[in-house]
Amino acid sequence: MTGLVVAMDGPSGSGKSSVSRGVARALGLRYLDTGAMYRAMTWWMLRQGVDLADPAAIAARCGEPGIVSGTDPDAPAIHVDGVDVAGPIREAEVTGGVSVVAAVPEVRALLVALQREIIGTGDIVVEGRDIGTVVWPDATVKIYLTASAEARARRRSAELAGSTVEAQQQAMARRDTLDSTRKTDPLSMADGAVELDTTALNLEEVIAEVLRLVAERTEADGAREPRPGGSGSGRGRIHERT
Repeated sequence: MTGLVVAMDGPSGSGKSSVSRGVARALGLRYLDTGAMYRAMTWWMLRQGVDLADPAAIAARCGEPGIVSGTDPDAPAIHVDGVDVAGPIREAEVTGGVSVVAAVPEVRALLVALQREIIGTGDIVVEGRDIGTVVWPDATVKIYLTASAEARARRRSAELAGSTVEAQQQAMARRDTLDSTRKTDPLSMADGAVELDTTALNLEEVIAEVLRLVAERTEADGAREPRPGGSGSGRGRIHERT
């Protein structure tokens, strides 16, 4: 599987993290959560008292923090200036500000360069919102995970104690709007990507479907060139953008 890059894009709550880690684990690949990198940048900005309403202030300081992302799917790690921030970056304040920070072109340019460096020669599953469109358009396999708004909110609510489905739907709707309408690298489905609707699927079924797609696209040429895929099996809804 040398050189394999699986790009996993999609909105919040679509299951990208769990699916990406499961696929990486099954294939013995590395794993990169690019969203955690934007969260780490946001955490640092908040700690430094940078006004998130001021894009120029964010741009002026985004080169200061040292962000190091681990690639072990069994123990994802993210550090800022040597501090483990895997927990803090999931707090509500960071979640509420990350889309604003991620929209700053200077932030995106810096982190995309770092992400490409980590991807290197491949053997990795990379999740985010612009992997197949910007970070690695030549990915061997490009997946766009999605689900109904209710399903996404229900999943996220189950992960967060004290959060309601209604509150999560409102929060996700806001973030979807910010992510899909930003001027720099908006969330969108990449050309050649396969859209997988996970609304009616459990985690194991989604992982199995992605593994099937990877096998289908790599069997003919040793994971070097993507090959058009067919329709999916199971209860997920799949279509391919060409």
